[in-house]
Amino acid sequence: MSDGYTHDPDAIDGDGPGVGDGGAADPDRDPTADEQGAHPEGVDREFDWRGWTLVAAIVVAFLVVPGLIYLYPHVGSAMGLTFWDTYLALPMIPAILLGILAVWATTRP
Repeated sequence: MSDGYTHDPDAIDGDGPGVGDGGAADPDRDPTADEQGAHPEGVDREFDWRGWTLVAAIVVAFLVVPGLIYLYPHVGSAMGLTFWDTYLALPMIPAILLGILAVWATTRP
């Protein structure tokens, strides 16, 4: 007999208890559906316009904005920004927008 934890993969089958039902198994529960709705393999997902929007945002955030800052370092001072503002705050704007867009593009029904 072991004093520690021993994993037994046969102890839990694929039709385990549902969420919020006090541990009782739900006979009407679809074993292919996860807790969010449908199983990921059963959902028709394709790389549509949301994906291309995300790719465009990645190109802007990683190539266009740093290239503009590199080629035109005086642009920040023309807008009233200091040296540190130009190199720290300007890249933060597309980074935040990229994060918001990534969440938007990947959370869909």
